[in-house]
Amino acid sequence: MGASLSNLAEGGGGNGGSTIGPGLGDIPESCVACVFMYLTPPEICNLARLNHAFRGAASSDAVWESKLPHNYQDLLQFYSSSPLDDEDDGNTYQNSSKKDIYARLSRSIFFDDGNKEVWLDRVSGGVCMAISAKGMSITGIEDRRYWNWIPTEESRFNVVAFLQQIWWFEVDGVVKFPFPAGIYTLSFRLHIGKFSKRLGRRVSNFDQTHGWDVRPVRFELSTSDGQQASCECCLDESERDDMNTNLKRGCWIDYKVGEFIVTDSEPTTEVRFSMKQIDCTHSKGGLCVDAVYIIPSDLRERRRRQILK
Repeated sequence: MGASLSNLAEGGGGNGGSTIGPGLGDIPESCVACVFMYLTPPEICNLARLNHAFRGAASSDAVWESKLPHNYQDLLQFYSSSPLDDEDDGNTYQNSSKKDIYARLSRSIFFDDGNKEVWLDRVSGGVCMAISAKGMSITGIEDRRYWNWIPTEESRFNVVAFLQQIWWFEVDGVVKFPFPAGIYTLSFRLHIGKFSKRLGRRVSNFDQTHGWDVRPVRFELSTSDGQQASCECCLDESERDDMNTNLKRGCWIDYKVGEFIVTDSEPTTEVRFSMKQIDCTHSKGGLCVDAVYIIPSDLRERRRRQILK
């Protein structure tokens, strides 16, 4: 099959090099570009290696503009506030090819003192966001008796907040951003127990883990146009596997809070989110808070299906 495709791409074959008939190389570049409109960016980049016409179509501004969010120019403005992109300037990219703009937006843009990150999913072009625990309001975070910051490579922000013990547990945050139209899912990324590396192996310690199976944690979100969602969940449930280990311990888990819808009529959307357990009849501790993720709902579902395969 590979040989046949190669022959088609060259537009020729055997019989002393005589032309058999039209091949892929004879397809007009404009027609190839029309086909590329229906393909994903990785598929386009793979097909660009076939011949000159495909390479030309794969660089077409019309093709890549169809993959970019309609408000991609708003996203470029965040370069000016990104502390980690000193060499890049949003105005510089305004005059770049649409393919270069897509490639740049597929890499992370940090803003708000590096506590928020936004990027395009390379396959779907959907806008994704992560908000560090450092970008949230956490009750008691300044008191080392309650909370500590742990540096780690397991976080996009290289640091997570670790709760040792507290009675009033509350984490709040807000983000105002020009999300493109679509349906988005907001989730908290949490880890029961404290983790570290020992002799090159990852180990978890649950000595300080307590209180999360007594009362559920309440998650909430609301938007500037009145949308609301909430749910409750016990972070340390009592179900145990055959090894007598809690199923939720020792790994990162995304706790879905809910979904919200963005329409074309909204230039910016403000999203407020929180998780709390303020029943002061008992203390709780031994929890790592990494970040809040906001991603397109269809992308989240696609990733979930890939994990289940």
